[in-house]
Amino acid sequence: MNEQFVRNRITELRLKKDVSEYQMSLDLGKNKSYIQGISSGRSMPSMKQFFEICDYLEITPLEFFDTEMAEPPQFRRAMELLKELDQEDWEAIIPLLMRLRKEITQKQAEP
Repeated sequence: MNEQFVRNRITELRLKKDVSEYQMSLDLGKNKSYIQGISSGRSMPSMKQFFEICDYLEITPLEFFDTEMAEPPQFRRAMELLKELDQEDWEAIIPLLMRLRKEITQKQAEP
């Protein structure tokens, strides 16, 4: 990964959030061309700014670098809910997850 990845990923996630460079810059409390400067390669965010960008995009730094995660906010919400389950809940939900995985696998195998 390199600076180009960071620039492209910020752009990709910003577009997914459906916000302009201008609006994102202002929402972050920066000058109006802040995000455009990052996207064009004129500047890179500091670590503090990177964390602020992740917060703005409603993702974790791990999710920022995980390009295969389709919907980070939904995944994070599901994980939060799963962490609250007790043993009885786990015994109920694991068979359901296994059934869903089997159905997905079967659908993917269909021509």
